Amino acid sequence: MKSKSNKNKTEGVKNLHHEIENLFKQNPDKSLAYSTIAKRLAIRKSNRVDVQSSIMLILDSMLYDETIKEVSTGIFKYNQKTEEAQQGSIEVMPSGNGFVTIAGYEQDIFIAANKIFSAINGDTVKIIIYPKRGKGRLEGEVIEIVKRNKETFVGIIEVMKHIAIIKIEKAALEIQVPISKINGAKNGQKVLVKITEFTTHHKFLIGEVKTVLGNPGENETEMHAILAEYDLPYHFTEEVEKEADKIPEEITKEEIAKRRDFRTTTTFTIDPFDAKDFDDALSFEKLENGHVEIGIHIADVSHYIQPGSILDDEAFARATSVYLVDRVVPMLPEKLSNKVCSLRPNEEKLCFSASFEMDEEGNIYNEWFGKSIINSQRRFTYEEAQQVLETGQGDLSEELLLMDKIAKNMRKKRYKKGSISFDTREVKFNIDKDGKPTGVYFKIAKDSNNLIEDFMLLANRKVAELMSAVVEQKKDEKLSAFVYRVHDSPNEEKLLNFSKFAKKFGYKLKTTGQLAIAKSMNELLDEIKGKKEQNLMQTLAIRSMAKAIYTTKNIGHYGLAFEHYTHFTSPIRRYPDVLVHRILNEYLSDENKKSKLLDKLMSKSDKRKTNYNMPTLEPMCKHCSDREKLAADAERSSIKYKQVEFMQDKLGNIYKAVISGVTDFGIFAEIEENLCEGFIRLNSIKTDYFEFDQENYCITGRRTKKVFRLGDEIYVKVAKANLVKKQLDFELESSEF
Repeated sequence: MKSKSNKNKTEGVKNLHHEIENLFKQNPDKSLAYSTIAKRLAIRKSNRVDVQSSIMLILDSMLYDETIKEVSTGIFKYNQKTEEAQQGSIEVMPSGNGFVTIAGYEQDIFIAANKIFSAINGDTVKIIIYPKRGKGRLEGEVIEIVKRNKETFVGIIEVMKHIAIIKIEKAALEIQVPISKINGAKNGQKVLVKITEFTTHHKFLIGEVKTVLGNPGENETEMHAILAEYDLPYHFTEEVEKEADKIPEEITKEEIAKRRDFRTTTTFTIDPFDAKDFDDALSFEKLENGHVEIGIHIADVSHYIQPGSILDDEAFARATSVYLVDRVVPMLPEKLSNKVCSLRPNEEKLCFSASFEMDEEGNIYNEWFGKSIINSQRRFTYEEAQQVLETGQGDLSEELLLMDKIAKNMRKKRYKKGSISFDTREVKFNIDKDGKPTGVYFKIAKDSNNLIEDFMLLANRKVAELMSAVVEQKKDEKLSAFVYRVHDSPNEEKLLNFSKFAKKFGYKLKTTGQLAIAKSMNELLDEIKGKKEQNLMQTLAIRSMAKAIYTTKNIGHYGLAFEHYTHFTSPIRRYPDVLVHRILNEYLSDENKKSKLLDKLMSKSDKRKTNYNMPTLEPMCKHCSDREKLAADAERSSIKYKQVEFMQDKLGNIYKAVISGVTDFGIFAEIEENLCEGFIRLNSIKTDYFEFDQENYCITGRRTKKVFRLGDEIYVKVAKANLVKKQLDFELESSEF
């Protein structure tokens, strides 16, 4: 039987072992020597000999079972095992720091720039997470690159004697390029580089220059750089263009005979003044029973691009048109997008249509879906249609006024059911012939815009309702799924945070009950109209919402308050709409017979060769959602570039602004008159030392107790306008009005 003293000694060694192991785990990025361990554990000198012996034995034991590793003689470090690591996607910030999103973790893991290795934005990485200290954020370290997100990057080249270095703008990364692989690039130019040799733990990677984009700061260079950065093409291959050129513009009598003829029905389009591709048209006909028949006619793109063809492959790869400030990068070649498929006035065009018998209240009595042919008699711009609605005078005034009344009644019902109204201002630029912005203005939706939107929503909703019922009842497994546009309910935590923020401005927002939340949100959005905090509050409200995506799993559209919703109305610029047309036509053509279209799909050796079922369609939906996000990011980047370019000649000017963001290293402010956003570094505010208060969205002066909160109005001076980084630097001029 062990003596009491021996038992105590054994327990003491166990406790010491536990303390030492915890010390290493709490400091996984630090190397520890014996003296450091003794000091950290506050070992008493009187016990030094016995304890020193015990510590050395414990360290030997930990080395043996690989809990620690000896990095140099007598210096040890915690050995984080691979199986203990976590895997996730990393977002790298311009500062070089990163954040890793890991399933199951409520917050992203912060990775300091010196712990990121060669990880770049979007990479799948394996990280170790340091033990959390107090209320601080979770931090970690990248230990392995599991999967690279991309292999081409945009950067500025520095050409030396034997080698070139390309610094990547949006990552703490540099790429070495042999002189033989710089493709004629000159020092200081912006280039597209492809990495040819990936490493996992070094800042320097090896690559080759694929395209010389041009000199930084030039419009064409920067627009092409934005497209390249987001892996978006800016031209079609010769093969694709030739395939498009083969498409006949003439419509045969045989094709017309297969379709419902709307050519003599009053039909028109309403689009932006600079539009070239017209996806949709509306028709209007009075019926003898006092009702009206309103047709929503959509370009029949699926008639011209067949599954598995070169054109279809290209459209699927792009998945969406991209709208930069000064150009459109179309999903389809010009022959299709601007000519054959575009519903231009006074030209016969093939369409896929949804037609509804309605009364003035917006009630529907009959509906019809099918292939059609139209001839639009009038092309309205939004401004022209708005003038008709406001004055009651002009072409098709009777038709437009009645359709506006019906649209407003449908909108009223939609809001009553919980649809949320985000009345946001869209920034637009006046551009000269060289692409330079000469002015900023805001696109605000008026009745003419809302009229079109409401009838497009009607068509999208009704197609989704029809096909949802078909998919649920269909016994044929070849038509067992559909493409929905879904919008999940708000994230509870984000909604609560927004509610707390709104409360600071004196607004109330309910956070429970789907209908109650929507009603409360609409009331808040209506209350802030015209107030200084409107733009900021709307932006934060949108951020509290989930993102809409394409999927085969129908969960409804929260923002619109629709149980069923899809995208049917823009196949010239969205590939999901092409898919929806094909699936709808599959059902309408012959729901009992095996489809010729499906035979074609099954005969191809690409992603779309199988049936319209979930395993086939879901990856396509994800691809389209991903490409849509890339396009949106590119569009925002082009706006940011033009804002900086617009402010270049305004250095030293003072503007009234609203604080739009607060961080631990500075505050973002948005100029009220043009929505250009810049950054004020905390170290540039010389009046005091300011500390960040994350919970209250503010910074506070240590000496003066001066507080700058999100939403506060301030005066700023434009200090710098960096076109290459798309960054405006402001200086705080005053917070007094």
